[in-house]
Amino acid sequence: MTLSDDLNFAEHGGEFDSAAPASLVIFGVTFTPQIIGILLGVIGLAGAAYILLNLLMPAWESYQQQQAKSLELQAQVAQKKANIKQIDKVKDELAQAKQQKVQVLGLFANEKTSDTLLLDMNRLVESGNTPTSINAVRAKLNKFVPVSQKPEPIIDGSLGPLVDGKLQRSSINAEITGTYEQTQSIIRNIERLQPLLIIKDYQATLAPVESRSPLDKTPVQVGPAAINTSFQLQILMPLSPEEIAAAAAAAAKTAPKK
Repeated sequence: MTLSDDLNFAEHGGEFDSAAPASLVIFGVTFTPQIIGILLGVIGLAGAAYILLNLLMPAWESYQQQQAKSLELQAQVAQKKANIKQIDKVKDELAQAKQQKVQVLGLFANEKTSDTLLLDMNRLVESGNTPTSINAVRAKLNKFVPVSQKPEPIIDGSLGPLVDGKLQRSSINAEITGTYEQTQSIIRNIERLQPLLIIKDYQATLAPVESRSPLDKTPVQVGPAAINTSFQLQILMPLSPEEIAAAAAAAAKTAPKK
């Protein structure tokens, strides 16, 4: 081999090494490295979108549903707690109302206080007497007569429409004699009695001067004058549920028809 042949071989070999690699051709489209990179990026985005739509979105929707359900359950629990507190409040108010009812009913009379009212009146009248001179006026109870044998329901509106059919009263005509101070003290003590009493038809007149002895034909007024005081005591008592129903039925019968 000659030197020129060697040089020619070197030239041919240089051309072989510098030749560019062949690109992939499919359906007439040449896929260069740049195009392949873009296609791989698009495929990656499509895969990510597929995963997002088919995996992440259902999971997110399920999370949202569970979150809404949790909030709803929390609201129900809070409402139930509020209802329990409301029930406790209503129970407390009911207990207070029952206690107030007992206290209010304690202001009214009952069969026991009605039976002992005559004794109470005698005690109040006698308490106004003090051991003084023989000419002093002694307070005394002249009359204590029940108007009716049994209490009557109040349905005439005399104490207001709210009371009708809920209370009953027993009326007693009474008369006492005493000085002005004694009479005033007796009336005040009657008002302080435990049962609720109403004093009506109050009338007062001067009492005739009494003789100091059977032989004294000319009685002389010595000391304060005596006063005869007459009035009607009305004893108020609550009706039982059965009596309230009966009073309502009686009121309905007597009410004018429209």
